[in-house]
Amino acid sequence: MTNDGGQGAYQPRRISRTRALDIRGMRYNIREWGDERAPLLLFLHGHRDASSTFQFVVDLFQQDWHVVCPDWRGFGQSAWAPQGYWHQDYLADLDTLVDSLSPDRPVRLVGHSLGGNTVNTFSGVRAERVIRACSLDGFGLRTKNADDSPEQLQKFLDAWRAPLPGARPYPDVASMADRLMQANKNLTRDKALFLAAHQHRKLDGGSLAWSFDPAHARPFGTLHRVDELAACWRLIACPMLWIASDRIFPPSMRGDSLSFEWRMEQVKDLTFHRLDGSSHNVHHDAPDRVAALVEEFMAPTR
Repeated sequence: MTNDGGQGAYQPRRISRTRALDIRGMRYNIREWGDERAPLLLFLHGHRDASSTFQFVVDLFQQDWHVVCPDWRGFGQSAWAPQGYWHQDYLADLDTLVDSLSPDRPVRLVGHSLGGNTVNTFSGVRAERVIRACSLDGFGLRTKNADDSPEQLQKFLDAWRAPLPGARPYPDVASMADRLMQANKNLTRDKALFLAAHQHRKLDGGSLAWSFDPAHARPFGTLHRVDELAACWRLIACPMLWIASDRIFPPSMRGDSLSFEWRMEQVKDLTFHRLDGSSHNVHHDAPDRVAALVEEFMAPTR
């Protein structure tokens, strides 16, 4: 078997480049497409993903953009955090990144899942730094109650006592592509091969593993409280675009006392689109529709 995921893989129309950037003392890998003189569009990927995930959307843009996407800490080619990962770290990293990339002007933000939730929060607490924002299937998880706190903290402490499980080894990129297609029935093989080729690392002995830090499997020590997030959403001053799959993610959000409709009501100026036939990874399943909606919404002339 071969480790080369190039044969049969998706061929990009726009070629990206990468560079390293220090973000709060950590080495961040930054991926960019387009001319630096073009309007800036900052993309933020989701959990267990990396910056290359947006290649299919970027390829379908009709206008010229300077697209920038970091690998979050502990993902892709960015450094791993030995002390673990917290939601607030992503928010602080984004705050630093925005100041680095656009110190004098507000930015346009697009985020998927984890990235989308970070965009939502940042757009409220740093409202003056965002001119337009978009969340791709990232609207918070199912809220938890205060009574859940002891169990959450017990799980958090127990996870730090236990050794991390070893990364699952794969013999080659093709096997990793198979796993992606198993998780998302909508994903075509050429795109799966492209993603696997860009999101793996080599293990001792020559086998491959996903590039993210296995420590992301540890539970957070804090509860997910949507009412706290919504307090931030209500401060969003810029126009906001939410693009959802044809199901509510995660499924456990259904029946939550803080419904999806309630969440949408917390954003003053919200445009909403649901993409039928798509999974949580809307940017993989419907890159043409995502690109068109994002580009129209983010147009510099608006």
